[in-house]
Amino acid sequence: MAYSKTSNIERGKDIKYLNKTYDDFKTQLQDFAQVYFPDTYNDFSESSPGTMFMEMAAYVGDILSYYQHTQLQENFLLLAQEKENLYNLAYSLGYRPQATNTSATELEVFQLVPSDPSNDYLPDMKYALTIEEGSTFLSNEGPSFITETDVNFKQDTEFEPLETSVYSINPSNNKPEYYLLKKNVKAFSGEIKQKTIEVAGYEKFKTIELDEPNIISVESVVDLDGNRYHEVPYLAQDTIYEDVENIASNDPELHGFNASTPYLVKLKKVPRRFVTRLKSNNILELQFGAGENSIIDERIIPNPDNIGLGIKDGRSQLEFAYDPSNFLYTGTYGVVPTNTTLTITYRCNPFGIKSNVAAKSIDTPGVLGIKHEPNLIPTLLTFSKDSIAVNNIQAATGGGAGDSVEEIRMNAMAAFSAQNRTVTKDDYLIRTLSMPAKFGRVAKAYITQDDQISPLVSGPNRIPNPMALNLYTLGYDKNKKLTTLNRATKQNLQTYLEQNRMLTDAINLKDAFHINFTVEFEIITRKNFNNQEVLLNCITALREYFNIEKWQINQPIIISDIYNAIGEITGVQSVPNVKLENIAGIDLGYSPYKYDMDDATVKGIIYPSLDPSIFELRHPNVDIKGKITQY
Repeated sequence: MAYSKTSNIERGKDIKYLNKTYDDFKTQLQDFAQVYFPDTYNDFSESSPGTMFMEMAAYVGDILSYYQHTQLQENFLLLAQEKENLYNLAYSLGYRPQATNTSATELEVFQLVPSDPSNDYLPDMKYALTIEEGSTFLSNEGPSFITETDVNFKQDTEFEPLETSVYSINPSNNKPEYYLLKKNVKAFSGEIKQKTIEVAGYEKFKTIELDEPNIISVESVVDLDGNRYHEVPYLAQDTIYEDVENIASNDPELHGFNASTPYLVKLKKVPRRFVTRLKSNNILELQFGAGENSIIDERIIPNPDNIGLGIKDGRSQLEFAYDPSNFLYTGTYGVVPTNTTLTITYRCNPFGIKSNVAAKSIDTPGVLGIKHEPNLIPTLLTFSKDSIAVNNIQAATGGGAGDSVEEIRMNAMAAFSAQNRTVTKDDYLIRTLSMPAKFGRVAKAYITQDDQISPLVSGPNRIPNPMALNLYTLGYDKNKKLTTLNRATKQNLQTYLEQNRMLTDAINLKDAFHINFTVEFEIITRKNFNNQEVLLNCITALREYFNIEKWQINQPIIISDIYNAIGEITGVQSVPNVKLENIAGIDLGYSPYKYDMDDATVKGIIYPSLDPSIFELRHPNVDIKGKITQY
């Protein structure tokens, strides 16, 4: 045979790079061996050693392919499945996941005071107490509630009105003996706890973990010297807005208006600060700055304008080259605590959805902070303190578990698009749904342009009002059923939106309607399937389909989707009939709103009402009824 110059040159081999699964790898390895090594190996039986090595190689390839695919997937918010990765991605987009959601309500707080000795027909307001912010009241269902502001029985303003009534009459002279004082205050579910932590020497960006789950917020961080550390959105922010009591020492000019404005908002510079971060294990982490409190900033980063001036603690000359990394040791990112003990006060809510207690269930004073005037008669003072009573006129709403994986995913993308502004409709919706948990929770929100009546237009005389928006909302009760938000949560939402709204936008808060309904369906099962098991699986599928977390205000019901959801269940031959009917009645445990779903059905789609509304399958265990039909 003639010698060939290319006989010893390895010819290129056809290698495919698109294989991802074990079977793909094994098949290609077998094909590769058959094509390129036909005379070397031709035993492809399952028991051959060669097949064993091919299967081992396919196994390794499958594992590597899986990890490669997973690692890539976990870098994208839409695809990530690991909660830790979702948390990291959410924070990078400016969204903080919620560990838990507190419920909110409005409390009626009562106190008795004696009649004024100089005038029996007036209460003696010297015995009017102040119940401090952060005081707790207990419900007979278990959860405790924390007051948002002071309850000052001495103040009677248009924003904090005081109601006074005669409580008892002295039988000896038929004159009032005691008066009943009543004020309202917003309260949120939760508990206030403290933890002390020893801090050793200097450590840049010191982190501390609070090993208590379901922490809502950090109320205060104070060191041994009484220095307070303030929470900020990011460590480079060195100023905060602080509410301070409107008294003469805080503002000599404005304290005269404290009857109607008891608190002032002040811009405060805070060298000591920290940020918080909720980890995927539901543990809260605190991170402090990097500045050394014992070293003056100019000793680290000299000011060239002051060189040679002899300023105290300044530099007379530059002894070494300027190092930009020295900024980390200044107060640029805040001062880090060193060689001290931190007392951390925080608020947690271990009650979850159980914090949505019923009306008139919060009836017991807990731990109360009480302030009063000096030099009072001890017996009367004790009587006034012991007379404090409480009642919640509305059910608490908004409580629930923390963000689910899907909620983190959606809320993070929405938060990034909003960019801390409220301009578009989506901006308002995102800010509404991301309101901090301690203020209550909005479950559903929908926004429309406001309209107004125009007498200058003939026929339909309603025209758009470009200066106002209508925000429709709903919350959850303790059983995760839709309900209207109470006044406390609405007021919090109004205030929360005011911070970032456009000056020309007025926001009207309104209640959306929730329409309850029942589902009845018929199925024909396939042979050799357990009829009851198939029927149960269909009911389970409908429960998941109508899960209230998946439904939004003004979302229509597409009947064909219901047929598909049932028809996809294994063992279902066909679905002859599906029927939805409205059910209403507070006495029956449903919303009071009646709705003709037949008239609202157009081409197989059930549309909601013109007024913003949402369809709710309120009691899935009883509102879904199915039966098996034979040919």
